Amino acid sequence: MTRHEPGQLMKKGMSREAITAELNKARDEDVGWISGQSWGLVYHAGEDVDEIIREAFQLFAHGNGLDPRAFPSLKKFETEVVAKTATLLNGGSDAVGTMTSGGSESLLMAVKSSRDQARDLRPHIKEPEMIIPQSAHPALDKAAHYLGVKTVRTPLGSDYRADLDAVRKAINENTILLVGSAPAYPHGVVDPIEGLGELALEKRINLHVDACLGGFVLPFLERLGYQVPVFDFRVPGVTSMSADLHKYGYSAKGASAIIYRNPDQRRYQFFVVTDWPGGLFGSSTVTGTRPGGPIAAAWAVLNYLGEEGYTRLAKEVMETTRVLQEGIISTGKLEILGDPVMSVFSVASSYIDIYALADTMAEKGWQLGRQQNPPALHLIVTPPHTRIRNTFLADLQDSLHRVEGSDPEACEGIAAMYAMMGTMCHQTDLKQFAIDYLDKTYQLEDKKSSKR
Repeated sequence: MTRHEPGQLMKKGMSREAITAELNKARDEDVGWISGQSWGLVYHAGEDVDEIIREAFQLFAHGNGLDPRAFPSLKKFETEVVAKTATLLNGGSDAVGTMTSGGSESLLMAVKSSRDQARDLRPHIKEPEMIIPQSAHPALDKAAHYLGVKTVRTPLGSDYRADLDAVRKAINENTILLVGSAPAYPHGVVDPIEGLGELALEKRINLHVDACLGGFVLPFLERLGYQVPVFDFRVPGVTSMSADLHKYGYSAKGASAIIYRNPDQRRYQFFVVTDWPGGLFGSSTVTGTRPGGPIAAAWAVLNYLGEEGYTRLAKEVMETTRVLQEGIISTGKLEILGDPVMSVFSVASSYIDIYALADTMAEKGWQLGRQQNPPALHLIVTPPHTRIRNTFLADLQDSLHRVEGSDPEACEGIAAMYAMMGTMCHQTDLKQFAIDYLDKTYQLEDKKSSKR
């Protein structure tokens, strides 16, 4: 095959067979998520679910959710997905919402609707603020940055949950939104949503619950008899919630849902232009064109799995979580931070360099998330981990022995990167470091190699 520059179109297109070969070759370089080597990013419920996803995607690959008049099929799918999600979260008959491309967009919509609602009903607020716990997802910071809302982060309690006293003290006349997580991504703990709800009602402020991780697990754990704090619309102060279909809803990327207690707040999410020569323009979310594949796939998976399927998967994942946590604690060198409610948790150590442990596990093919403040490893347990949990624990024990006998000053890889970051005195330096990393990450491969 004639070599071509990756940044230029080929003069003559490749054959279908060559394209397929290239696609498969590229995929082989990705993390082995089907085999359970990844502890995040992908939520795989089995080949049968994958077949449902592929079929729905293929049928609606060219569908566009921008105009429901042209695609009533996607309108049907979206409204039914939203209704099912709202019911799961005890939203009541008035609950409404939309689908989005993912948790980040759902959170951005929650912030936008609260900001625009405040502009309408509380016009004296010129510099709106929202209060979020230190563990809340950075997508909220992104939303605040895009929308001109000030983010006020509050400290966590000793249990890694939002500190209600700190939240109360942070509320002022500019506060338009409180946020809690169910669960928070870093430690898998559920914030005190009932306490936040009382504050929201008392101060007449909106409260969003980020259930992007837990929205399709926690309701089924309750039915299985697990102790789950009340986290949803049963709390009177909760005004909106987000839940990701493409996480534990086991659908395809990207699909999430933003749900509101009543239609009045959702109206502030919409965007409309009335004087464009191209006609009236309105969109329900950030995106204009909305791919039909994820919408159709979410509808298909929800209806395929049903309550029985989701309950079965929740039970399987929690049993695997129990085995993993017991094995981790039995090492005597590792601990689980906080009191995680579901299948998301973090692992720390007072004895070894936890990042060096992650690097050693990476050599064995395991991709573990790295966290900070305190240093920890992050695990999101999904169905594929059931098959490999014993192998993982054996590799973990072996890696522990290797790290215990190593020189802590001679760390390499990502452990060394975190050690270097720890020496930076200012957040500005860290931000520049991260921007440089992203800049280099998205260079074309040929340009990378030419600079080596």
